[in-house]
Amino acid sequence: MRILILAPAAFALIATSAAAQQEGGRRVRVGVGAQLTPSYPGADEVSVGPFGDLSIARVGRTFTFEAPDESFGFSLLGRDGFGIGPAVSLQGSRKDKDVGVPIGKVKTTVEAGGFVQYQYRENWRLRAELRKGLGGHDGLIGDVSADFIMRDGDRYVFSIGPRVTITDKDYQRAYFGVTPAQSAATGLTSYSPGGGVQSVGGTAGLVYQFSDKWGAFGYARYDRLVGDAADSPLVRRYGSRDQFSGGLALTYTFVVR
Repeated sequence: MRILILAPAAFALIATSAAAQQEGGRRVRVGVGAQLTPSYPGADEVSVGPFGDLSIARVGRTFTFEAPDESFGFSLLGRDGFGIGPAVSLQGSRKDKDVGVPIGKVKTTVEAGGFVQYQYRENWRLRAELRKGLGGHDGLIGDVSADFIMRDGDRYVFSIGPRVTITDKDYQRAYFGVTPAQSAATGLTSYSPGGGVQSVGGTAGLVYQFSDKWGAFGYARYDRLVGDAADSPLVRRYGSRDQFSGGLALTYTFVVR
């Protein structure tokens, strides 16, 4: 999911300004808004958080398609529709008070890794991300997505497609596991999930320009927990297998020369 990451955005704007002076200018679209996401993986409640976007294109060209729920990143290598680059995301913390029982805290996690994608013409894109949790759940997360895209230049861009999330045992045990000590404190059955497919779902997104400068973009996403994550006693008693999220942001486009 797109989260405002100010440092990468600032560096990108600085680089854009320098390149624009040499190559005739860049169009920059900045979006700021809010989104509702599950309070933690497997939660039955949602929390409000920031939702943002930074897109850059040469003057005279359209913005490259980005799915509204993909991680922050950019292509370092790209050719014939293929792209490879870094991917960074942020997973908020889970505290005992969020669940309502002493199940243990999972710290805020920076998830860093990379992506590979392929776009066929303007209408189809496949993308896979692999990220490693740093400082929190310490797990591995893989996201696989496919998007069907309809667009009229930059006037509007609509996308829709399926999502699959795959996680390892470290991630699943952090959010869906119950240790013997936690079992004694909560009354939940001890549970030690393994890795595998965590959820399947889909996302729809829309970017729309009201004028040359002002626009909006938003998305809606649904995920259904499956496998070991769905069978977790923590999810069955205090959470939900149905995971909903969505966001809306206002955008402003300007030219850097």
